[in-house]
Amino acid sequence: MSRTVYVTSPIYYVNAAPHIGHAYTSLAADSLVRWHALCGADTFLLTGTDEHGLKIAQAARKAGVTPQAHADRYSKPFRDMCDRLDVAYDDFIRTTQDRHKAVVAEMWRRMKAAGDIYESVYEGWYSVGDEAYFTEDELVDGKAPSGHTVEWVEEPSYFFRLSKYGPKLLAHLDAHPAFVQPQSRSNEVRRFIEQGLNDISISRANFDWGVPIPDAEGHVAYVWLDALTNYISALGGPVGERFARYWPTAAADDVGVEHHAVHLIGKDILRFHAIYWPAFLMSAGLPLPSQVFAHGWWTNEDAKMSKTAGNVIDPFDMADRYGADAFRYFLLREITFGTDGAFSETALRNRINGDLANDYGNLVNRTLGMLMRYRKGVVPARGTSDKEHDAILLAAASQARAGAEQAMGDLAFNQALAAIWGLVSAANKYVDSTAPWKLDKSGDDGRLDEALYNQVEALRVIGILTRPFLPQKADLLLDWLGVDPAERTFEATARWGGMPSGAKVKKGKALFPRIDPPKAAPAAPAPAPAEKKKEAPVSAKAEESGVIEFGDFTKVELRVAKVIAAEAHPNADRLLKLTLDAGEAEPRTVCAGIAAAYAPADLVGRTVALVANLAPRKLRGVMSQGMLLAAGEGADVQLVTVPGDIAPGTRIS
Repeated sequence: MSRTVYVTSPIYYVNAAPHIGHAYTSLAADSLVRWHALCGADTFLLTGTDEHGLKIAQAARKAGVTPQAHADRYSKPFRDMCDRLDVAYDDFIRTTQDRHKAVVAEMWRRMKAAGDIYESVYEGWYSVGDEAYFTEDELVDGKAPSGHTVEWVEEPSYFFRLSKYGPKLLAHLDAHPAFVQPQSRSNEVRRFIEQGLNDISISRANFDWGVPIPDAEGHVAYVWLDALTNYISALGGPVGERFARYWPTAAADDVGVEHHAVHLIGKDILRFHAIYWPAFLMSAGLPLPSQVFAHGWWTNEDAKMSKTAGNVIDPFDMADRYGADAFRYFLLREITFGTDGAFSETALRNRINGDLANDYGNLVNRTLGMLMRYRKGVVPARGTSDKEHDAILLAAASQARAGAEQAMGDLAFNQALAAIWGLVSAANKYVDSTAPWKLDKSGDDGRLDEALYNQVEALRVIGILTRPFLPQKADLLLDWLGVDPAERTFEATARWGGMPSGAKVKKGKALFPRIDPPKAAPAAPAPAPAEKKKEAPVSAKAEESGVIEFGDFTKVELRVAKVIAAEAHPNADRLLKLTLDAGEAEPRTVCAGIAAAYAPADLVGRTVALVANLAPRKLRGVMSQGMLLAAGEGADVQLVTVPGDIAPGTRIS
């Protein structure tokens, strides 16, 4: 029976820049899809952005832009994050797209036709930060469980008969024990349902930034009904060709296709995915997804991340400094998927230097190096040896393959990688045990050929098995080995002897260079022998205290400049390349790290403050001729601007 595997990340809310939590879910989804594709499944990966709701409307109003302009500005960084981390999505859905709105309207009609929607008046507590309603009993110290403030809302609304679906949801959990995972989350969902479900408001009438509801003028769909529907709107809705191909349906089973649809989410949105969404689908007469898997949160060295604390981990920064594959490996290897984890750069460097550089990279380097030295890079004949060391290596390959397959079936990414690294370790031990350098000196060419063949064959298997997790480096290794792209499959790892004798391999730079730890600050010099102190000049005293003299300040030349063109930097996701009129004969180019906060089109015409006499500096291949004044960082950075009627080139003093 053929298989299709449809994997979704959450669609990310466009109220801030991407952080490590967004990267974690996206990388897990990508690796899961790549694994199933490696195993021969027909796969589809969906991600995207959630762009409606009161919170977006308020943020746009505060910024002085339209909600659509706000959504456009904040959606792009999520697509850029996927591209930077090699998340090979098949579709990027945006809830402001017409194709999505049409399916939300269809869901509404189906649910209404089932008798599950009725009109009433909503009175209760609403959290704008969570885009969710809460009962009095759910509040904690007068706030939402998340800590967000709530407000009392009274407005006409349409309600969904969620209370009707409690028994059906429990029956589904009983019939499908793996529907919600991990088990602790399934237990949590069950307890919530067993306490009794209340009907929920699914429309809003006090703002208009949402999907209009059919035949209900003045109402827009509740943001969670809107957002959750993305999982089928990206497939074209209930009658779409993609829906028939990838969503679990009885019709698909009848034609010999086994369908799996898996939603990967953070634990904070479990209720919406494991209770509301299945109930909506049941009401609409549609099949449910195969599984909802809720993972934990990352903290920054055990401290909760927040923009206020300044400890949010930027995935772009991590990829730029350590490489996308190394960052991917750490997140998936360090903790069990489903539990919380503490991020630290020390732990990241240790993984890179240990697992990737010392183990994986060193194995590649020494194996290909010896093949070059002893056989000029030509893969020798396999041989038929049954020596103990060979048997141990072959057994390790079989165990790695089986262990990874079982672990990935459980979404245990760290266990899958541990199983594969069992083969990496065994291959390194094999090199030490067979000692090709000794075989070369002894003249035992037959045994040397066997040892070299087994080493390079182990690399082939390791390269294939690590492709879902290290897509760049694994394929680079397989390119060096000359492995046909059509043979880079899980099935190909079942055969020991896939490397053809006589093939010529290449050897490049180290796959994973070691990362040096940050250098410690130099120790303070020993005090000079005691002597009578001389009174320091005023300027020296000022320097010691961190204060500068007026003459020092006047060295900085601040001038008014007008942005006449702006574009993304060709080689750096966080930089924008700006062309400025600074009142000079020729415009000047300045690179500014403000891409997370500004779209290029929003900057043209703005009048800004320029440090005009800063020495030019090349930033990622583009010469930058100055610096702009700004406050804040990341997505919260704000450029210092001056009134637009001041001419470019005017000195700021």
